Amino acid sequence: MRSSKMWARVCAGAAAVATAVSVLGAAPAQAAEPGPAPSFTDGFGLTQVEPVKGDGADLTLTVTTPNLSGKHWIRIFLPEGYAADPAKRWPVLYSLTGGPSQQADPAVIPALRSNKMITVIPDGGQKGWYADWKMQNTALGAAKWESFHIKQVVPFIDANLRTLTDRKHRAVAGLSMGGFGAMHYAEAYPELFGHVASMSGAIDFGLADMRGAVLATELNLPNWPCAAGSAAGCADYGPTVDSDAIFGTPYFWGDQIWNAVNPASTANLKKLANTSIALYTGNQGLDMATATATGNVRNYLTNLGIPIQRFVAYGNGANWGTTCDGNHSYGCWIPSYADYIPILESNFAAA
Repeated sequence: MRSSKMWARVCAGAAAVATAVSVLGAAPAQAAEPGPAPSFTDGFGLTQVEPVKGDGADLTLTVTTPNLSGKHWIRIFLPEGYAADPAKRWPVLYSLTGGPSQQADPAVIPALRSNKMITVIPDGGQKGWYADWKMQNTALGAAKWESFHIKQVVPFIDANLRTLTDRKHRAVAGLSMGGFGAMHYAEAYPELFGHVASMSGAIDFGLADMRGAVLATELNLPNWPCAAGSAAGCADYGPTVDSDAIFGTPYFWGDQIWNAVNPASTANLKKLANTSIALYTGNQGLDMATATATGNVRNYLTNLGIPIQRFVAYGNGANWGTTCDGNHSYGCWIPSYADYIPILESNFAAA
């Protein structure tokens, strides 16, 4: 029998997250000079099914893979000078979207563009959660997002672009759902990523609110207030799937997968001992939950003697840019990315 009290806690967390639309923030940067677009050769299970869109600085590939149903995009920002210096290799930032991912939003372009690195934004799905789902027979079909990113996108990028392939020159960052993904990937694949950043991330699965966030996307709860006419422009997480579809049951008596991937677990945090870490969160609205999760991770890392390079708890956002109110929104992720990208550039330069 399921505990009604636990169900209430999980659903309460889900309802709290249900109104969020997680997207990439934006930080001003000089646009790169377009050059000739590089060609990409299929491989690692990825097949290009449409011509590359964009120019030599802002590219979008559309691919298929046995790991996922349907078509999926990979967006790439190349630094100014990439085409002009064919002998130079570049560090790479993998930026993971929130849910539902919106790579086409105009704010994405200035958000992550840097003339000192390649930036790759892979499709994260409406509710992919950077996981190989427990259930592969839902309305969404094949859903092996972790395998898509780690076993296919990363080697595909290294094979087709002039990248520096050691961990010191590869970073992963993300916000909200992508904040979980960034921490999970950095912990699960420390040989790949030497730098990680989470912004308003769902990074402590020991909290009912964090499990509720996953449940909200599985059940597409935002459709309920939107259908009732109480909100406009609500997030749409796609077809409803079983509440156990991604990580199995969210209840604490049968949650082995949740525990195994929990970014806040001691076993996983220990894997970040040689990784540069940056954590950002507000404390208003939905970020009340991410503030708790991020604070927990900070405390756990401190207790383990693992340093955090950058920790910013900007509270209500009063001192964090002119657009930030401390909430789970663009307004706060803009200054967060503006703060982090120069730090990452320095890390890469020193590697």
